[in-house]
Amino acid sequence: MQQPTQPIARDIVLIGGGHSHVGVLKRWGMQPEPGVRLTVICTDVHTPYSGMLPGYISGHYSYDEVHIDLARLAVFAGARLYRDEVTGIDRTAQTVLCRNRPPVPYDFLSINIGSTPRLSGVVGADAHATPVKPITRFNARWLALLARVQQHSQGRLRVAVVGAGAGGVELILSMQYRLRQELQGRGQNPDLLEFHILSAADCVLPTHNSRVRHKFASVLTERGVQVHLNSEVIQVQPGQLLCADGAVVPADEIMWVTQAGGAPWLQTTGLAFNDGGFIRVNEQLQSVSDTRIFAAGDIAAMDQHPLEKAGVFAVRMGPPLADNLRLSVRGQALKAYRPQSSWLALISTGDKFAVASRGALGFWGQWVWRWKDHIDRSFMRKFSEFEAMPSQPGGSASPPSQLALNPQESLQAISALAMRCGGCGAKVGATVLSRALGQLQVLQRPDVLIGLHDPDDAAVVRVPPGQALVHSVDFFRAFVDDPYLFGKVAANHALGDIFAMGAEPQSATAIATVPPGLEAKVEDLLFQMMSGAVEVLNEAGCALVGGHTGEGSELALGFAVNGLLDESLVGVTRKGGMCPGDVLILTKPIGTGTLFAAHARLAAKGRWIDAALQSMVLSNRLGAQCLREFGATACTDLTGFGLLGHLVEMTKPSGVDAELVLSALPLLEGAEETVAAGIVSSLQPANVRLRRALRHQEQFASHPRYPLIFDPQTAGGLLASVPAHRVDACVAALQALGYTHTAIIGRILAQGEALEPVVLLP
Repeated sequence: MQQPTQPIARDIVLIGGGHSHVGVLKRWGMQPEPGVRLTVICTDVHTPYSGMLPGYISGHYSYDEVHIDLARLAVFAGARLYRDEVTGIDRTAQTVLCRNRPPVPYDFLSINIGSTPRLSGVVGADAHATPVKPITRFNARWLALLARVQQHSQGRLRVAVVGAGAGGVELILSMQYRLRQELQGRGQNPDLLEFHILSAADCVLPTHNSRVRHKFASVLTERGVQVHLNSEVIQVQPGQLLCADGAVVPADEIMWVTQAGGAPWLQTTGLAFNDGGFIRVNEQLQSVSDTRIFAAGDIAAMDQHPLEKAGVFAVRMGPPLADNLRLSVRGQALKAYRPQSSWLALISTGDKFAVASRGALGFWGQWVWRWKDHIDRSFMRKFSEFEAMPSQPGGSASPPSQLALNPQESLQAISALAMRCGGCGAKVGATVLSRALGQLQVLQRPDVLIGLHDPDDAAVVRVPPGQALVHSVDFFRAFVDDPYLFGKVAANHALGDIFAMGAEPQSATAIATVPPGLEAKVEDLLFQMMSGAVEVLNEAGCALVGGHTGEGSELALGFAVNGLLDESLVGVTRKGGMCPGDVLILTKPIGTGTLFAAHARLAAKGRWIDAALQSMVLSNRLGAQCLREFGATACTDLTGFGLLGHLVEMTKPSGVDAELVLSALPLLEGAEETVAAGIVSSLQPANVRLRRALRHQEQFASHPRYPLIFDPQTAGGLLASVPAHRVDACVAALQALGYTHTAIIGRILAQGEALEPVVLLP
């Protein structure tokens, strides 16, 4: 077995997917650092590019054109992407605290989370105004406003923006342009819309030169935007804004683009901040209070160089941040970042017209917008078009020489790189294993007599009188870079057979393979993966009672699961049992095989993979119970054989034929696109051999959904036959339980003369 060329010796964790961090990821993908692992923690898989957001609001760009796909970028960089909300940092333990997963260890940490407009200081602002950041929340509100205007037919609709800097002015002009276009396109009066912009200053764009300020004041006047200067908002009420000078500004929709601050959780970290709540950093972008923590973009405040909160600085901090993170893990001297004293700002006016501002210079025109469009699109291509990188050199018997390791770590690195003799079975050390598993909160069951934390050779479980034992096993390598999430999927997949047969999970034994590395890294990898698995097992009432962990070239996990059911087999649901006239139900969408094959080739959108993972961690437990309650005659869970393979397995013992409607199949988003591109799982060719079970299959071979009936599934849904008179109520009940994609996909037929048991319909 091929061993890793370098063991993981250092972890760099990036909090946030801002402009600086996408620069770090791109540079890391172009030049990886052997022995160093990058992990990105972010709430979203898409990072908006601030320079193109006004164009998106105006309708000049699509959502995908203005967002960087973090999932694809992370794959290119060889980084792990954890989707979660950060709640704090334990600097003593050197871990990042997250809302929904175990703490994430780091050796070096970087923070690039942007900033959020401050609403807390204004009464009612939190309840009645929408901050422009975070962009995800703002976008949801913007789409709601767009829909509201599209349905608006009478009465005035008043939109207000609080904050008249470049961001606020761009926002109101872009919204005005798009909303008026919507009304005009429907033959409605655009003058039903009224726009207000408020500023506590005595001018718009106060940080720009007078020529630029005068130009935008003129544009706002020409467009009919009501400008309220010297108007500090002190209270927000439903439908109106109250100002310090006593003015009352009517507003049905309020957007907030004022001076921003840092996230509240940062205040618990003990880091040094400036008066605005931003992390103080030196010229090397290190926190002045912790040299292992870096910060960049809006969240950083350079002591030596006070900077405006502008995206240009976040972008330009990316390369020096990447360099200094690399130098840090090598133990080498860091480089100073010295920002330019002036910069070019290209500010759009909603339509395809823009104003350029740099120092005392100001000029404008449609050609400036075209120039800005070219610059922005060129920037985005850097993070969406990836050249194939040369493969890494072969294995080496030396430790990662460029990393700064202490003597003990160097010995561990040499050991991790050395070819294992195999006499030990490549087992993971007992100390590492016990530390990792000792942190797990495993469910305790009274029928588990000797379990995980008992020092014995095997687990002992009791089978209660009148109960029969149901046993199943599954094992596969990691297909996603998040070990915690992979653990959840692996456990969910292993439990599927137990649920499908109507049994109650009792106990599980794990088999795990982890890549060799430094003890602390192996321990954390095991802990993260098994934490996810144990959460799923505990929720299912299944006790983890033991397992085996060995070393291998790839992360992998499987479980042997025991379940209990009545020994008379009352309530058991088997693959056989389908009856003519039954209706065929599928509880989850299909397409995991092609999507993850595409993900590995940088050909899948991040949101497609995110949606697929959400489906995969959805347990089949409640779905199986529901199907039994509605009298399901047969049931199985979809796994590697794909939809057709499992359906054939059900028709044979039932002595029936089946009709499958291709257009009715629930599909994961993106699956049809990736199979159309010819991207399929490595198991697909074996599954395609089952086409001989299809009657007149040549008529459907060109159907866009045809390849997906062979697509192998991981943690797929339940395929079941239900009596026709109960099927509508069953589908409604399943959807109410959270299986929102549940669909009727066919019906069961009496067995005919043809040898092929499955009939396809378009």
